[in-house]
Amino acid sequence: MTEKIQLKGITWGHTRGLLPMVATAQRYEELHPAVEIVWKKRTLQEFADKSVTDLAKEYDLLVIDHPWTGHAAAKGMLAPFDDYLSPAFLADQHAHSVGKSHESYHFLGKQWALATDAATPVAASRPDLLQALGLTVPRTFDAVLELAKKGKVGFSLLPIDVLMSFYMFCCSLGEEPCQQQEKIISDEVGIQVLKLFKSLADELDPAFYEKNPFKVFEEMTQGDAIVYCPFAYGYSNYARVGYARKLLHFHDLVTLNGLPMISTLGGAGLAVSSQSQHIDVAMDYARFVASPEIQETLYVESGGQPGHLRAWKNEQVNAYTSNYFADTLPALERAYLRPRYDGHLYFQDHAGDIVVEYLRQGGDERTVLANMNAMYRESLVDKENNG
Repeated sequence: MTEKIQLKGITWGHTRGLLPMVATAQRYEELHPAVEIVWKKRTLQEFADKSVTDLAKEYDLLVIDHPWTGHAAAKGMLAPFDDYLSPAFLADQHAHSVGKSHESYHFLGKQWALATDAATPVAASRPDLLQALGLTVPRTFDAVLELAKKGKVGFSLLPIDVLMSFYMFCCSLGEEPCQQQEKIISDEVGIQVLKLFKSLADELDPAFYEKNPFKVFEEMTQGDAIVYCPFAYGYSNYARVGYARKLLHFHDLVTLNGLPMISTLGGAGLAVSSQSQHIDVAMDYARFVASPEIQETLYVESGGQPGHLRAWKNEQVNAYTSNYFADTLPALERAYLRPRYDGHLYFQDHAGDIVVEYLRQGGDERTVLANMNAMYRESLVDKENNG
């Protein structure tokens, strides 16, 4: 009897991260009996923190965050899809990208992952509680602030999410961050961002400094205190009947100064280790997962949040997710693509702490920006070598 080819994969331990990978692996094995695919999970924090370089030594398949793209390209630990999949397939992936999701894994002229999962911070509400309280979904930032003063608003204040929100406020005030060599943002806009952000954060329960986005959604669905989250990386699971105690509806972001806010692109990509002994097989499985036929059926039906636009526009998919995909797509299409050069990972891991301290303790905004700028300039040292 021929020994099976075994592929090992690593993803993150939420329904959205794990179940679609297990389901697609099972189906792929049924279609390819000589292949076995074993998926393991890690926490969301480990998902963001552990080096792709380390993981690629142990696993054939990796679900990764796109900020790792530059690091992966620099270290050569991932296999480029351009060398294994057809140009037609990759062209379809590009043409049907949800916002800049596909582009987010393209670096130094190569495609380092397939955008199998798409996300950006969007708004969420408890429609039943809003109705009971005689409230409507906020449409403006000022309306969010008023609702927050009533103790009804929550969002993640973990350092990484705070930094992503800092970027969001910058973009929403008309200036993309990380465009200069000396400063992450101009002092004028940076000061506005910090003051605006703090005005809202001051109204939140301090418990949100310990909650990531899906913990916020758990808080909203398991309890009845929070009726609205203005921005958190969306999870369509909570818009599905039966997934949680109560149903959430998801929405586009509110307006700030008359224009819809612009959040920071997230999502996840499926990558293949260059160290794998079976790159061809791993690439074919990745192609299978990213194909529109699987994305709009098995993948999303298993709790996944697809990265192919066809799934986001599928009427049946929207019907059983409370219109999650159609309602939040505009936010995805506007979303800001953050830096991916190798050195930016250190900045991303630590700059949020500076902003969190300011949100908690207050202080001089210029000092906060100066500290962020110093860290940013350090991060640019690697940029010259890594694109």
